[in-house]
Amino acid sequence: DGCGHTVLGPESGTLASINYPRTSPNSTVCEWEIRVKPGQRVQLKFGDFDIDDSDSCHSSYLRVHNGIGPNRTEIGKYCGFDFKMDGLITSKSNEVTVQFMSGIHASGRGFLAAYSTTDKSDLITCLDNASHFSEPEFNKYCPAGCVIPFADISGTIPHGYRDSSSLCMAGVHAGVVSNTLGGQINVVISKGIPYYEGSLANNVTSKVGPLSTSLFTFKTSGCYGTLGMESGVIPDSQITSSSILEWPNQTGQVNIWKPENARLKRVGPPWAALISDEHQWLQIDLNKEKKITGIITTGSTLAEYYYYVSAYRILYSDDAQKWTVYREPGMDKDKVFQGNTELYQEVRNNFIPPIIARFFRINPLKWHQKIAMKVELLGCQFSIGRAPKITLPPPPPPQNKNDEKNADFIDDFIHSVKTSLQTDKTTFTPEIKNTTVTPSVTKDVALAAVLVPVLVMVFTTLILILVCAWHWRNRKKKTEGTYDLPYWERAGWWKGMKQFLPTKSAEHEETPVRYSSSEISHLRPREVPTMLQTESAEYAQPLVGGIVGTLHQRSTFKPEEGKEASYADLDPYNSPIQEVYHAYAEPLPITGPEYATPIIMDMSSHPSTPLGVPSISTFKAAGNQAPPLVGTCSKLLSRTDSASSAQALYDIPKGQPGPGSAEELVYQVPQSVAHSTGSQHE
Repeated sequence: DGCGHTVLGPESGTLASINYPRTSPNSTVCEWEIRVKPGQRVQLKFGDFDIDDSDSCHSSYLRVHNGIGPNRTEIGKYCGFDFKMDGLITSKSNEVTVQFMSGIHASGRGFLAAYSTTDKSDLITCLDNASHFSEPEFNKYCPAGCVIPFADISGTIPHGYRDSSSLCMAGVHAGVVSNTLGGQINVVISKGIPYYEGSLANNVTSKVGPLSTSLFTFKTSGCYGTLGMESGVIPDSQITSSSILEWPNQTGQVNIWKPENARLKRVGPPWAALISDEHQWLQIDLNKEKKITGIITTGSTLAEYYYYVSAYRILYSDDAQKWTVYREPGMDKDKVFQGNTELYQEVRNNFIPPIIARFFRINPLKWHQKIAMKVELLGCQFSIGRAPKITLPPPPPPQNKNDEKNADFIDDFIHSVKTSLQTDKTTFTPEIKNTTVTPSVTKDVALAAVLVPVLVMVFTTLILILVCAWHWRNRKKKTEGTYDLPYWERAGWWKGMKQFLPTKSAEHEETPVRYSSSEISHLRPREVPTMLQTESAEYAQPLVGGIVGTLHQRSTFKPEEGKEASYADLDPYNSPIQEVYHAYAEPLPITGPEYATPIIMDMSSHPSTPLGVPSISTFKAAGNQAPPLVGTCSKLLSRTDSASSAQALYDIPKGQPGPGSAEELVYQVPQSVAHSTGSQHE
């Protein structure tokens, strides 16, 4: 009376103590006798072990024996709370006896164990989940019997299962392993999703699950495409049934729930049988042999007609005459599939191993109110490969009845071989939907998948490098000025380049022009002319503007060195007028009489300027001889002492006696005269 969940398959199985994972009752006992094929051995693995050891394994324990019966020999005796048993317990023969004894105890969950033949080296238990393994992809062997009521799974195919789900139970739900046989699973770990859907499949209910860091899916052969019920590839004439439900509605119109209505997700009524008994069936002709791996069913999908099939059998045939009931390998009973529990939900059942047949028949065994359903078949095209051509000598003429029978047999055999090898045209290639992940590919494809992105990245990098180098070279060329000096002429380049390049930014190289307070008081903001914009030229352009001018880039005046003067430094009434000297720009070394652009200052708008004084300008003296280069010239002094000043001090070449001897100067200092019309002349 101490036996709990138990499934003993031909190659693997699962066993647990009674009430597991709750505390096992006192004074109980159970023995399991495990047999595998002769010549093989049994290996035992514990998923959980929690047996009271307060009396040193005297009354509560688990004992494992080699063999069955009185001649068995003990392998080991085990007890302990949360006992961790490393490795596997391996038998010496193909038979093992497991004995569980529970004495008087206050706690202890008991145990859960799995077994398999020793050739399954990657055996796991039904309690293992994806979080127990760190590899992104791995293969494990699931024992039979992993559909257990105390384990949970969340998710479905093709989206995947939550990482907390039992691997083997999820494998049964996905249809990659059988609960009665167990099998190999190929697991792939991926990034989790925010929400996991629930569904019913293969007698396993998957629950809705929340966000998780990772999920897992299964690699399969990919033979899970729809075979044409929903899409209409299977014509109505190939869908038949044992009976059809007909009845008139309130308006007198006759409702006929024909077999062609049994298409999954098709709007409208389903197929329904006229008589609800175990002899009804729905038949689908696939037109040729197909590999059928699963079936999806729903109820009527009509709220006013709460009809559905809750259990059914599957039959298949090649000629629609001889039918075979589907059974799992090693089982002597017909497999009964769990159907729907309500009229809307889609319920999936998989066939392991798959069915190879042309005709497919559903036989309802249990239903709610009436037999009504919609279905879709899953699978793919079936191909047996290319067989060698069979050549047989012509049979001799029959001599008697036995020879005639032999000849008929040979003809039938040749016809069957031709039929099986015939590759007639198909009207539909099913949509093969991989319900888990992409199936494994060959090494060449995997190598190409790695090399192609690498080569693309390499070529992209080279192209970017070439583009950047070309762009940098062009920028470098653009930054070279028209008047840049070669490397061997850069000694003393400051003097030669000062007239082309400013030594400070525009806002710092301005030298204030000082005026008397009376002059400033007469100025209005609108009367201050704006400075002309500086443009590139073959020689430096001077400052051309009104009275209030500033020195900017390419000015013909050299900025003062050292501390710059400001209005606060000078008292316009008490301080004497200080002479400030400026340096004239040197003419460019170009053939021809080209000189610096003259300075033009309009004094006519100044109220202190007397009428008749012409504008101030600088001209070359008569003659073609170029003026000598002067290192330092006096600066233009644009300051007057009072508003009544009628004359300003102008630039005089250094070393000359004064403005009176203008005919002896290299540069002429003309007078500034303002015409009555206000126009400016040179």
